[in-house]
Amino acid sequence: MSRTGVITFKGNPLTLVGDEVQVGAAAPDFTVHYFGAGGLATITLADLKGKPSIISVVPSLDTPVCATQTKKFNDELSSLGDSINAVTVSLDLPFAMNRFCGAEDIKAMRVGSDYHDRNFGKGWGVLIDELKILTRAVFVLDSDGKVVYAETVPEVTSEPNYDAALQALKSLV
Repeated sequence: MSRTGVITFKGNPLTLVGDEVQVGAAAPDFTVHYFGAGGLATITLADLKGKPSIISVVPSLDTPVCATQTKKFNDELSSLGDSINAVTVSLDLPFAMNRFCGAEDIKAMRVGSDYHDRNFGKGWGVLIDELKILTRAVFVLDSDGKVVYAETVPEVTSEPNYDAALQALKSLV
Protein backbone atom coordinates (compact mmCIF):
# COMPACT_ATOMS: atom_id res chain seq x y z
CA MET A 1 0.00 0.00 0.00
CA SER A 2 1.12 3.56 -0.69
CA ARG A 3 -0.06 6.78 0.92
CA THR A 4 0.24 10.07 -0.98
CA GLY A 5 0.04 13.55 0.52
CA VAL A 6 0.84 12.49 4.10
CA ILE A 7 4.22 14.22 4.02
CA THR A 8 6.03 16.90 2.09
CA PHE A 9 9.70 17.59 1.47
CA LYS A 10 10.30 21.32 1.11
CA GLY A 11 6.60 21.70 0.34
CA ASN A 12 6.48 19.00 -2.34
CA PRO A 13 4.05 16.10 -1.62
CA LEU A 14 5.60 12.64 -1.46
CA THR A 15 4.41 9.04 -1.18
CA LEU A 16 4.97 6.76 1.81
CA VAL A 17 5.21 3.00 1.23
CA GLY A 18 3.32 0.80 3.69
CA ASP A 19 0.45 1.16 6.10
CA GLU A 20 0.36 3.80 8.81
CA VAL A 21 1.29 2.45 12.25
CA GLN A 22 -1.66 3.04 14.56
CA VAL A 23 -1.65 3.87 18.27
CA GLY A 24 -3.04 0.88 20.15
CA ALA A 25 -1.78 -1.66 17.62
CA ALA A 26 1.04 -4.14 18.06
CA ALA A 27 4.26 -2.74 16.63
CA PRO A 28 5.29 -4.32 13.32
CA ASP A 29 8.24 -6.68 13.50
CA PHE A 30 11.54 -5.48 12.04
CA THR A 31 15.26 -6.12 11.82
CA VAL A 32 17.78 -3.28 11.60
CA HIS A 33 21.56 -3.49 11.65
CA TYR A 34 24.26 -1.76 13.68
CA PHE A 35 28.02 -1.94 14.04
CA GLY A 36 28.84 -3.35 17.45
CA ALA A 37 31.96 -4.55 19.22
CA GLY A 38 31.82 -7.88 17.39
CA GLY A 39 30.99 -6.43 13.97
CA LEU A 40 27.57 -6.21 12.34
CA ALA A 41 24.67 -7.11 14.62
CA THR A 42 20.89 -6.69 14.61
CA ILE A 43 18.11 -5.10 16.63
CA THR A 44 14.63 -6.60 16.34
CA LEU A 45 11.26 -5.85 17.88
CA ALA A 46 11.81 -8.80 20.24
CA ASP A 47 14.98 -7.08 21.53
CA LEU A 48 12.90 -4.08 22.63
CA LYS A 49 10.21 -5.97 24.51
CA GLY A 50 10.39 -5.87 28.29
CA LYS A 51 11.03 -2.11 28.51
CA PRO A 52 9.28 0.98 27.17
CA SER A 53 10.91 2.03 23.91
CA ILE A 54 11.24 5.08 21.72
CA ILE A 55 12.08 4.73 18.04
CA SER A 56 13.26 7.92 16.40
CA VAL A 57 13.22 7.68 12.60
CA VAL A 58 15.33 10.06 10.51
CA PRO A 59 16.23 10.39 6.80
CA SER A 60 20.01 10.67 7.44
CA LEU A 61 22.14 11.40 10.49
CA ASP A 62 24.44 13.50 8.32
CA THR A 63 21.86 16.26 7.92
CA PRO A 64 21.29 19.11 10.40
CA VAL A 65 17.69 18.35 11.46
CA CYS A 66 18.36 14.61 11.83
CA ALA A 67 21.49 15.30 13.87
CA THR A 68 19.54 17.73 16.07
CA GLN A 69 16.73 15.20 16.58
CA THR A 70 19.14 12.43 17.58
CA LYS A 71 21.17 14.66 19.91
CA LYS A 72 18.03 16.10 21.53
CA PHE A 73 16.56 12.66 22.29
CA ASN A 74 19.98 11.43 23.46
CA ASP A 75 20.28 14.35 25.90
CA GLU A 76 16.71 14.04 27.18
CA LEU A 77 16.86 10.26 27.61
CA SER A 78 20.28 9.94 29.23
CA SER A 79 18.73 10.37 32.70
CA LEU A 80 16.46 7.35 32.17
CA GLY A 81 19.41 4.97 31.80
CA ASP A 82 18.60 1.30 31.35
CA SER A 83 14.90 1.69 32.19
CA ILE A 84 14.07 2.23 28.48
CA ASN A 85 15.17 1.32 24.98
CA ALA A 86 15.99 4.19 22.63
CA VAL A 87 16.78 3.58 18.96
CA THR A 88 17.35 5.89 16.01
CA VAL A 89 16.58 4.25 12.67
CA SER A 90 17.70 5.51 9.25
CA LEU A 91 19.03 4.15 5.98
CA ASP A 92 22.55 5.34 6.78
CA LEU A 93 25.08 2.52 6.69
CA PRO A 94 25.92 1.04 10.11
CA PHE A 95 29.52 2.28 9.81
CA ALA A 96 28.41 5.87 9.17
CA MET A 97 25.96 5.66 12.08
CA ASN A 98 28.75 4.41 14.35
CA ARG A 99 31.00 7.29 13.25
CA PHE A 100 28.23 9.84 13.91
CA CYS A 101 27.54 8.48 17.40
CA GLY A 102 31.23 8.58 18.28
CA ALA A 103 31.70 12.12 16.97
CA GLU A 104 28.53 13.43 18.68
CA ASP A 105 28.91 11.44 21.95
CA ILE A 106 25.57 9.66 21.45
CA LYS A 107 25.31 7.12 24.27
CA ALA A 108 21.63 6.97 25.31
CA MET A 109 20.44 6.14 21.78
CA ARG A 110 21.26 2.97 19.88
CA VAL A 111 21.24 3.21 16.11
CA GLY A 112 19.84 0.79 13.59
CA SER A 113 20.23 0.85 9.83
CA ASP A 114 17.41 -0.27 7.54
CA TYR A 115 19.78 -0.35 4.55
CA HIS A 116 19.62 -4.11 4.05
CA ASP A 117 16.06 -4.63 2.84
CA ARG A 118 14.09 -1.62 4.07
CA ASN A 119 11.80 -3.92 6.08
CA PHE A 120 11.46 -1.30 8.83
CA GLY A 121 10.54 1.47 6.39
CA LYS A 122 7.95 -0.63 4.59
CA GLY A 123 6.52 -2.30 7.70
CA TRP A 124 6.23 0.94 9.65
CA GLY A 125 4.96 2.99 6.68
CA VAL A 126 7.87 5.46 6.70
CA LEU A 127 9.74 4.70 3.45
CA ILE A 128 9.53 7.63 1.01
CA ASP A 129 8.89 6.04 -2.38
CA GLU A 130 10.31 8.86 -4.51
CA LEU A 131 13.51 9.39 -2.48
CA LYS A 132 14.10 5.83 -1.20
CA ILE A 133 14.88 7.17 2.29
CA LEU A 134 12.91 7.13 5.53
CA THR A 135 10.71 10.03 6.53
CA ARG A 136 10.93 11.70 9.93
CA ALA A 137 8.83 9.95 12.58
CA VAL A 138 8.76 9.01 16.26
CA PHE A 139 7.15 5.97 17.86
CA VAL A 140 6.80 5.01 21.53
CA LEU A 141 6.10 1.40 22.50
CA ASP A 142 5.10 -0.05 25.84
CA SER A 143 7.06 -2.98 27.28
CA ASP A 144 4.83 -5.45 25.39
CA GLY A 145 5.51 -3.81 22.01
CA LYS A 146 2.19 -2.00 21.71
CA VAL A 147 2.31 1.43 20.04
CA VAL A 148 1.31 4.15 22.52
CA TYR A 149 2.52 7.16 20.51
CA ALA A 150 3.07 7.67 16.78
CA GLU A 151 4.06 10.82 14.93
CA THR A 152 4.88 11.06 11.25
CA VAL A 153 6.20 14.60 10.87
CA PRO A 154 4.20 16.24 8.02
CA GLU A 155 7.18 18.20 6.61
CA VAL A 156 10.36 16.10 6.41
CA THR A 157 12.59 19.12 7.11
CA SER A 158 10.74 19.95 10.38
CA GLU A 159 11.56 18.59 13.83
CA PRO A 160 9.18 16.24 15.66
CA ASN A 161 7.14 17.09 18.75
CA TYR A 162 9.82 16.18 21.31
CA ASP A 163 7.68 17.04 24.33
CA ALA A 164 4.76 14.83 23.30
CA ALA A 165 7.01 11.85 22.51
CA LEU A 166 9.01 12.22 25.73
CA GLN A 167 5.84 12.60 27.79
CA ALA A 168 4.42 9.41 26.27
CA LEU A 169 7.65 7.52 27.01
CA LYS A 170 8.12 8.85 30.53
CA SER A 171 4.52 7.96 31.43
CA LEU A 172 5.52 4.30 30.96
CA VAL A 173 8.63 4.38 33.16
